[in-house]
Amino acid sequence: MTHKITASHIGRVIWSEFKPALLASFWICLLAFPIMTLSINPTNQSFKFSLDRMPYLALGTFVLSILWRFFLKRRAFIGITKAVHQSEGLPEDLRKGPKPSWLTVVKASRYRRQGIYVLLAIMAILPFISSPYTVNVMVTALIYVTLGLGLNVVVGVSGLLNLGYIAFYAIGAYTYGLLNHYFGLSFWVCLPLGGLTATLMGLLLGFPVIRLSGDYLAIVTLSFGEITRLVLNNLTVTRGPRGISYIQPAGFFGIDLNGAPKEFLVNYLRVDPAMDINKIFTYFIILCLVIVTIIFVFRLENSRLGRAWLAMREDEVACQAMGINRTRAKLTAFALGSTWAGLAGVVFASQITFINPASFSFLGSILVLSIVVLGGMGSIPGVILGAIVLSALPEQLRFFSQYRMLLFGALMVLMMVFRPGGLIQSTREVYIHKTNGNGKGDGNGTARLEALTGAPKPEATGERP
Repeated sequence: MTHKITASHIGRVIWSEFKPALLASFWICLLAFPIMTLSINPTNQSFKFSLDRMPYLALGTFVLSILWRFFLKRRAFIGITKAVHQSEGLPEDLRKGPKPSWLTVVKASRYRRQGIYVLLAIMAILPFISSPYTVNVMVTALIYVTLGLGLNVVVGVSGLLNLGYIAFYAIGAYTYGLLNHYFGLSFWVCLPLGGLTATLMGLLLGFPVIRLSGDYLAIVTLSFGEITRLVLNNLTVTRGPRGISYIQPAGFFGIDLNGAPKEFLVNYLRVDPAMDINKIFTYFIILCLVIVTIIFVFRLENSRLGRAWLAMREDEVACQAMGINRTRAKLTAFALGSTWAGLAGVVFASQITFINPASFSFLGSILVLSIVVLGGMGSIPGVILGAIVLSALPEQLRFFSQYRMLLFGALMVLMMVFRPGGLIQSTREVYIHKTNGNGKGDGNGTARLEALTGAPKPEATGERP
């Protein structure tokens, strides 16, 4: 029995969705009529009425509506087809659950370590073969990678919705800005202090929200982020909206890299003469911080504490019934997640040498949360890819001028509809007990270990996690 999408199927789907798509196009044109037909000239205080763009809007929305509905039905058809195939004539192992994803194959590849080395080599030579603009974009992307990995501990692994995560980022940045401005402390002294200050603030936030979850937790963390921004905006010591300027960039054993000679880099390594050596140094600092963060978070997720976070994310009541201390698990999640935000804030302050409260608005928390959701909650490779996409894609869409954010939002909506699990979904290891024909074990007491994405529930398949 075959299940394929034929031309007749496509034709029937398009014809069935013709009327809804036409209706959707009509309503969009009706709502956008004042915006698309009127153009105001503020100099002459006049306006011009034109219908030139309305046909393009009507045709475009009609075609997009047809495509949208077609792909939604196609996804549903493919899901039904997979369910039918799993129940018809397939081996028992394949009917246990879905096949391993491409990420599982990559993780199990014998060349995985060599691929990581090649990627690190490319990242190491990138600032020497790129323009200053590319290096600045990559530094920003790596900062967001650090922020995403830190928030992934809180949201993706522990299941605690934090909408005020940008506050810890601001705390780390202002720790370095204030200590450098008033006491002249260097970057390397303030880097651990910024992380420690953010950790203490994370613990301070964790105590009142121990018993909260869901929407209530989101409201409290959102309020914490806004309170932090308002406090920084009104304190005299933080210079209010004026912010702190002339922050000292990261140095190298007391050497000011801004005035360091770079003839060697220009003549022998062919570095762009306009490249600032301090930007290259900051790039390598944040790259090392990202590597350390990845190792730390990976080891943490596979530790006993990480398993407790996963259990707490799935069911807090069952987690507590199993003997897990929820208070300690939540406080640890908030503290460790905020630590990486504080470290990233110190690097951010040293990169741009100027900070003010406007740099740490609520939209920053939404952006970091979007990185975690878009990349894949609980997935380290997904968060890295999501941070790079969300930080670099808007820069690449500058060609579309004022429409770039509209296009960016549309791409986000399409991504969440057709791949709600994220770019790279997290995988979990499932033990499947092998049985012979009479339903008993295979005789040698072994179990097969598979990494499955979105595996079915154990009670439905007989799996033993």
